[in-house]
Formats: sequence, C-alpha cells, structure tokens
Amino acid sequence: MKPPWWMGGVNFSCQSGCGKCCDQPGGIVYLSIADAERISQHSDLSVEDWLERDARKTYDGRFVLKSREEDGICIHLNEHHQCSIYKVRPQQCKAFPWWGENLVSDRAWSQVKEQCPGIDAEDALLVEGNTIRLHIFSDRESTKGFREWPPQARRNKR
Repeated sequence: MKPPWWMGGVNFSCQSGCGKCCDQPGGIVYLSIADAERISQHSDLSVEDWLERDARKTYDGRFVLKSREEDGICIHLNEHHQCSIYKVRPQQCKAFPWWGENLVSDRAWSQVKEQCPGIDAEDALLVEGNTIRLHIFSDRESTKGFREWPPQARRNKR
C-alpha cells in the first residue's frame, strides 16, 4: 500500500496575526475532555462553570466552543487576529491544518492551501509525516467530543 502523500512531510508555520483558521463564521470546534479540563484550569474556573461560559452543545449533544453572537467567529480570536488562549487552545485547533477532511484529496488540500498562508510560508518548517498523523488522530479524538460533565467513566470511579 502506498503511503499518504503527506507522509514525506509538509512545510508549515502558523503566521502571526493571521487567524484565518479561526475567523470563519459558523466554524465548529469540538471539545475533548482534556480540552475542557485544561482550558477551565487556565481560566481559573471549574469545568462546569467554564462549559457554561465558553461552550455550547451541538444538536447531537456534543460540547463545542462558543462563537461570538454578532459575527459567528471564535470567542477567543482577539482584535489582532490572535488566539487569546493559544497555549491551551483545543486540540482540534492545534491540529489545523492537519484535519483528515483537509488531507483526504488533492482538491481538499488545495482549498486549504489557498486559505492558509502558513502552508509553504517563507519561515515554514518541515512537519514530518508521523507528526501529521498524530494531529489527524487528535482531530478525530476531538470530533468524537463528549456530551456530559463529568463524563460517565469519571462518575463510575467515585
């Protein structure tokens, strides 16, 4: 079986002040359990309080990051087009542009490349195929999301 085209690595570097991956109205960022714990701790809130403040549920009940009501853009994208929680951002955000849907075909990748100035940027570094694979798995894990807090497995441990 032939390895995926990206296994040889792709040049990428997040560009300061870009924010194009975060400023799409109606974009959805699924949250993992680890995301909720990490970001709530960073925000100095309990997970329950943080979810109430910064998350909402999708129609199927998974927690996602809220968007601003006025324009549908991520609540953590500031006026300088920078993420205000970059160091603790959700793993789905961290995985961009290495989402499975972006890597599935040349056409999908070309569309992402048109929107993302970090791909093949002058200061780009080679992101190795195994690192890309880890990001794909992280994105998949985030997309599964979670529907309740505390999660069932944690309630059973009590």
